[in-house]
Amino acid sequence: MSCRQQTLSGYLRLIGATAIAAAAVVIWTGATLGGVAMAGCNGRDLIAALPQAERAELTRMADAVPFARGNLWRATRGQQVIHLVGTYHFTDSRHDATLARIEPLLDTATVLLVEAGPDEERLLATELAQRPDFMFLTNGPTLPEILPEADWQAVIAAMRARGVPAFLASKFRPWYMAMMLNLPPCAMPDIQRGAKGLDHMLIASATRRGVPVRALEPFDTLFSIFGTLSMAEEIDMIGAALHLADRAEDMTATLANAYFAGQSRLIWEFTLMQARSAPGMSEAEIARQFALTEDVLMTARNKAWVPVLLAAAEQGDVLAAFGALHLPGHEGVLALLQAEGFVVNPLKN
Repeated sequence: MSCRQQTLSGYLRLIGATAIAAAAVVIWTGATLGGVAMAGCNGRDLIAALPQAERAELTRMADAVPFARGNLWRATRGQQVIHLVGTYHFTDSRHDATLARIEPLLDTATVLLVEAGPDEERLLATELAQRPDFMFLTNGPTLPEILPEADWQAVIAAMRARGVPAFLASKFRPWYMAMMLNLPPCAMPDIQRGAKGLDHMLIASATRRGVPVRALEPFDTLFSIFGTLSMAEEIDMIGAALHLADRAEDMTATLANAYFAGQSRLIWEFTLMQARSAPGMSEAEIARQFALTEDVLMTARNKAWVPVLLAAAEQGDVLAAFGALHLPGHEGVLALLQAEGFVVNPLKN
C-alpha cells in the first residue's frame, strides 16, 4: 500500500479534508443514501488510550513546529487585521461555543474568506452533474471486478452499515469510496439531514450580517487534488480506509477531540505514527511520502491562499476560516503571514 495514499486517506478523514471535498460527500450522499437509524457517535479517543510515553512523544513532535496549538489567531501588519479560524468540516455540538466566540469578529470584518463558499458549492454541484465519471465508474470494470474478493466483501459490509446498497457502491470511484469508508456509520443521519461544520455555520452567520463571503481557492480544487491520481493509487486509498473502517467512529472521536483541544498538529503526528507501525515501509520512504502529501494537500494550497488574504486585508478587516491543519507548521498559513511582516498572536478559543 502506498504510504502517500494511506496519508491522503487519513488526512481527508476529517479536519484536513478540503471543504469542497466535504461538500462533494454531502452533495452526493444527501441524494443517494437510504435511511440509517443510528445513535450518536460515541467513539473511543485513540490518542488518549495510548501509553503515557507515546502520548508524550506525540505531543513533543507536534509542539516542535511553529503555531502548533490553537484554533483562533490574530495577524496584524500596521492597520491591517486578519483573524484566522481553524475549522472542523463536520458537525459537532461543541461548535456552538466556538461560534459564539467567533461571531463578534464578523461585526468588524469586511469579508469572510473560506475554502468553499455557496457559489463554489453550486459550481461544484453543477460540475459533478456534468462529470459523473469523476466520482463514479461510468466505463470499464466496476469495484467488484477491480478489488480482491475479500476487499470487496469488506466494502459491501462497510457500505451496508452506512446505508449504501452494493449496486451503488460498486460504481463509486475508489477515491470516493475511501472517503465514504472514512465516515462512521453514526455520522450518516447528520449528513442526510444537512448538518454542517463550523465553516457553514460561519457562512450562515456572515450572510445574516450582510458580510460578503468569498472563496480562498477555485471550486475545481477538488479535481486538481484527485485528478492526478492513478487508478492504482486510488485503489490503495481503499486499502488504507478499509484498515480503519471498523474503527471509523474511534477515529472520528480521536480527531475531533484533538481539534477541540486546539491540538490539530497532534492529528498529523498520530497519522504518522500509524504509518510507521504498518509493515513494509522504510522510515525514509515514510518521510518522503508524508512530505509529498503535505506539499500537495497543505503547503501548495497555503501558499496560494496567502495572496488572497493579503489582497483582502488591503480592503479592511478579514475573517478567514479553513481546515485547522493549515494553520501550524513552517509553511502553514500563520508562518507564511509572519514572513509577510504580520505579527501573529493566539486568541482564546
